[in-house]
Amino acid sequence: MTIKNESKLRDPSYVRLAANGELQKRAAVARHLLESCELCPRKCRARRTEGQAGACRTLDKAVVYGAHPHFGEESPLVGRHGSGTIFFSHCNLACLFCQNYEISAQGKGNPIDSRTLAHLMLELQQMECHNINFVSPSHVVPQILEAVAYAAEKGLHIPLVYNSGGYDAVETLQLLDGVIDIYMPDMKYGDAEMGQRLSGVPDYPNVNQAAVLEMHRQVGDLVLDQAGVARRGLLVRHLVLPGGLAGTEAIARFLATEVSRNTYVNVMAQYRPLFCADQYPPINRRITGQEYREALGIMEKHGLWRLDSRQQNVLSF
Repeated sequence: MTIKNESKLRDPSYVRLAANGELQKRAAVARHLLESCELCPRKCRARRTEGQAGACRTLDKAVVYGAHPHFGEESPLVGRHGSGTIFFSHCNLACLFCQNYEISAQGKGNPIDSRTLAHLMLELQQMECHNINFVSPSHVVPQILEAVAYAAEKGLHIPLVYNSGGYDAVETLQLLDGVIDIYMPDMKYGDAEMGQRLSGVPDYPNVNQAAVLEMHRQVGDLVLDQAGVARRGLLVRHLVLPGGLAGTEAIARFLATEVSRNTYVNVMAQYRPLFCADQYPPINRRITGQEYREALGIMEKHGLWRLDSRQQNVLSF
């Protein structure tokens, strides 16, 4: 979907929420949740404000690995000037094949306060990035809300992207209603057993599907401006795994019947057997060209037509 009359484009809703004090109220509510943490579906109840790290291994400050314009994201996020990506360290999943394990599992990065995080956003906006892209944000929503409230007062006005592993609590997402412009969750598995075996959570599909429905309720289908840059909406990522372990059929059926056939989907082929994956067949190998083509065919069979084309054009198996 493309916005034909760009004069109708307005600043994101979070600017208004910050101006009327609503964003600051939500940040306070989210901060309170850190006292016995239930931010994510693990609900580990860690006392993060008292120095007790929970399943995500993060305390009361967000840990940031890096922040820079990123040109390797999906085309609607990158545009001409890149996606202003902020990589948060740690994660609420424990994927055996994590492609960013130095950040998620080893926790490389530096703790920063919310005001410093806000200044990172403002710097990325000054560099003409099209959006602020929060990578692995599920466990640091309070810090993000605090930072956005401050940054909005200082002039932040570009769309915000919530780029998560898809294991998100609906109650936490509701605090982000009107704050996040573009949701970009993974849909990793269509089968609960795979979520347990490969990412260490017993209920991934149910939690993931509830989260995606809430995200879509908030922002709808992905909307692009006339330059092809995303302004608002849902963008789903699905990483094809060896041996069909990702459950593409179940995910495609869910998106087509429960969400929208207009869902923008990136069917990703970049799987590599990194981190611990070499110890666990069949994820100890790359996918084949046939496996990738089958995954694309499944999406198309279910009527999903907005498939990110950049990988399809550059891949050679």
